[in-house]
Amino acid sequence: MADATPPPGLPAGAHESLQRYLDAVTAHTQAAADAAGLHTTDWAALSVLNLAGRLASGELAERTGLTTGATTRLIDRLERAGHVRRTADPTDRRRVLVEPVPTLDVDTIVGPARQRLGELFQQYRPEELAVLFDYFDRAADALLTATREVRAHTAHRSGRLS
Repeated sequence: MADATPPPGLPAGAHESLQRYLDAVTAHTQAAADAAGLHTTDWAALSVLNLAGRLASGELAERTGLTTGATTRLIDRLERAGHVRRTADPTDRRRVLVEPVPTLDVDTIVGPARQRLGELFQQYRPEELAVLFDYFDRAADALLTATREVRAHTAHRSGRLS
């Protein structure tokens, strides 16, 4: 594990500020999932699929941090509910892709967050926004890596190796 010492120069309360932000994202994800009538895991996976357009189940597992077995069950649930469909990969007929079916009014569900964040972003200069969005991209990758590490540690501790 990497050293947990924060880098120099962080403002006082940085850890608490980041935790508060992550907790707010989690609370919003839960509210959005509730509004859609979905479990948070299903909502998050549908978000990943909406951004990607379509993915193989293994790619969806990788991007959500779920095991392949959990991803198969998730796809089954979303397919039964009419939110996704499985299609043959046009370049490899042996491979199945999962693509979203637009059944939810996502804009209504996430509209309030988009509006509030849009108002917040207007308070920043373009070069500051560039730093923020660079952070978002890098933080997403870092958090997905950390998710895999936590899942691997949990699987190892419980005796599961997959």
